[in-house]
Amino acid sequence: MTTFRDMGVLPEICDALERAGITTPFAIQEMTLSVALLGTDLIGQARTGTGKTLAFGIPVLQRSIAPGNPAYADMPQGKPQALIVAPTRELALQVSNDLALASADMGLRVLTVYGGVGYEPQLEALDTGVDIVVGTPGRLIDLANRRALDLSHVHALVLDEADEMLDLGFLPDVITLISKTPETRQTMLFSATMPAAIVALARTHMRHPMNIRAESSYENATVPATAQFIYQAHDLDKTEIIGRVLQAEDADKMIVFTRTKRQAQRVAEDLQERGFKASPLHGDMAQVAREKALARFREDKIQVLVCTDVAARGIDVRGVSHVINYTCPEDDKTYVHRIGRTGRAGASGTAITFVDWADLHRWKMINKALELPFDEPQETYSTSEHLFHDQGIPAGTKGRVVDPAPVEKKERAPRERRSGSGRSDSGRSDSGRSDSGSSEKSGDAPRRRNRNRRRTRGGQSVEAPKA
Repeated sequence: MTTFRDMGVLPEICDALERAGITTPFAIQEMTLSVALLGTDLIGQARTGTGKTLAFGIPVLQRSIAPGNPAYADMPQGKPQALIVAPTRELALQVSNDLALASADMGLRVLTVYGGVGYEPQLEALDTGVDIVVGTPGRLIDLANRRALDLSHVHALVLDEADEMLDLGFLPDVITLISKTPETRQTMLFSATMPAAIVALARTHMRHPMNIRAESSYENATVPATAQFIYQAHDLDKTEIIGRVLQAEDADKMIVFTRTKRQAQRVAEDLQERGFKASPLHGDMAQVAREKALARFREDKIQVLVCTDVAARGIDVRGVSHVINYTCPEDDKTYVHRIGRTGRAGASGTAITFVDWADLHRWKMINKALELPFDEPQETYSTSEHLFHDQGIPAGTKGRVVDPAPVEKKERAPRERRSGSGRSDSGRSDSGRSDSGSSEKSGDAPRRRNRNRRRTRGGQSVEAPKA
């Protein structure tokens, strides 16, 4: 069996990876390391969750020079030697954590930059000196425009999840960042999918790149170890189903994906009310709150993370047993990246997708694009026998683990009547008319009515009899 040491990886990196329990490279790592370590431009394509981070991270680390190395004296002091661009804050943090783990014995300084937080800590770190910068396009350009980030000495540029950056509209920013780096740099582009616009970007800004694909085709880009279930479910019953799946025999941590931020917030609150440890994760939350939610999820302090699609690219957490698509994904790429949060690093996982009646056509297009055998989703309710059988849910399980909170009833004060008045204390008469006194109290003039009446008979006026 091939190991990282057999592939020429530095002993310092191998030791750090072995302490983390990583000894055997995945397919994409084994295929790319020998090429990337030579400084060759490459395009790496592999399904999500198969180790793309180390596939580019190890070459970046190995080809960088640490401050303690004698050769560092010939380097521009404190200037970044490598730049890694990621589409989301969560993914940037994940990449930085992996690089910090692998370079623990090398002394390289890794800095993560992203929006949503103050500039001061990032500016201070850049002023002190960094070796590798990982960041999102917007904040990287801001720092470069402030002349705080100097990319003129970068020897390696990595675009991680390049197709997502295209979808999020970051392509112009990426091109701007590329223009600030030397033409002699090594460029590595990694993604699970490779649309035409990304291929065109590669042809324009890369020098004879080697295209390495770990799978035979994109249509098979879903992880084989992930069991997929497609249920046609009613929106009002979905939270009950999730509550029951959370109590399945093999249920561990779970990620629920929703289409909107408000939906993510509502589902998380519904699960909390049912007694489950759940937290939302979406763009309306402050960056500190998002990082805290992810940290608690990694530390097993919460069981369910309810998030939007933006977070699908940045969550790499061990022990995620289930991914649930609360709403049908927009397209096949979104489906691949959503369910790729489970079944990672060789582990098995379960992916459940809820399809509304209005989304049947959209699901059939996804099913056809990925050549999946779920053209007709099975109509499913929280009481369906096949749901309990498919997910290993014990018989009699309900979708909550605590009793619902009692509804507080407001007691109505008794309607006391004033003697002889026929009116309540509220100033309303039995006939529903307001007491004239209430208008006087409010400062309005009392209403005057004309009480003069005529007696008529057959439409003709009749004089009242004289007493």
